[in-house]
Amino acid sequence: MVERAVRWGAGLCLGAAWWWAVLRITLGQDAGVLEGAVAVGGWGLSLLPVHCVPKGRAAGAVATGRWTRAWRTQGATTASPHPRSGEESDPS
Repeated sequence: MVERAVRWGAGLCLGAAWWWAVLRITLGQDAGVLEGAVAVGGWGLSLLPVHCVPKGRAAGAVATGRWTRAWRTQGATTASPHPRSGEESDPS
């Protein structure tokens, strides 16, 4: 319970700092590098995926190495092989 309150408190403080920086940039005339860094940093954090789970617990997760195995599999194609000497290709 305490951990949840600390996370909410930190989120609210960081959100307030971000809004302060954005409003100071848009409304103030003497905004500086600090406000710009806070605003850009907060926007960059918004791009992070926050609903992540470990791959082992994710529903529908693709197994590790699946694409590597698919690329290395011999005979994975359904195309006609090159004709050997003395043979003709299939008309289909």
